[in-house]
Amino acid sequence: MPEPGSKDYDKQRARRRKEAERGGVPDRHANEEADESLRQDPHRRSSGPRTERGRGPKGERPEGG
Repeated sequence: MPEPGSKDYDKQRARRRKEAERGGVPDRHANEEADESLRQDPHRRSSGPRTERGRGPKGERPEGG
């Protein structure tokens, strides 16, 4: 599951941008449409921090998570 900023995410965004351009979306709006379609795709959503350290300083972590 690629996350924003990863190489795989950028490749998917580029593919969707190209599809949008072929579908008649103006060039200046194709990037926003590609980003939006990736954000709405449930398989592309961020899974959150992968480790305890990724959740931040221990004293500042939300309760129950």
